[in-house]
Amino acid sequence: MSGVKLKRNCLNVKQKLEILQQLDKRESASNDAEDVLNEGNTISHSAALQSVETLLDYMGRRGFDYGDINAVRKISVHIRQEIYKQQKQRSITDILKK
Repeated sequence: MSGVKLKRNCLNVKQKLEILQQLDKRESASNDAEDVLNEGNTISHSAALQSVETLLDYMGRRGFDYGDINAVRKISVHIRQEIYKQQKQRSITDILKK
């Protein structure tokens, strides 16, 4: 890749937050209330994961900085871990009910 320059888009924190909020609004509008809301005004893990995956797709297509994409991937991993913990807890609860 001699002589080829890659254009990288770097966003500040405010710009990243605005993108996340816009994606969140779109996802909230397209999902049912049961999927989006879980216990009051909190967003369900599945809705959050879907928003983060949409953001990753967007960032990948727009050529964002690798560090920014990696930070969002870490968020995705954390959400998946939380989903796994909930599923494991449900399994334990179901076993104890029997």
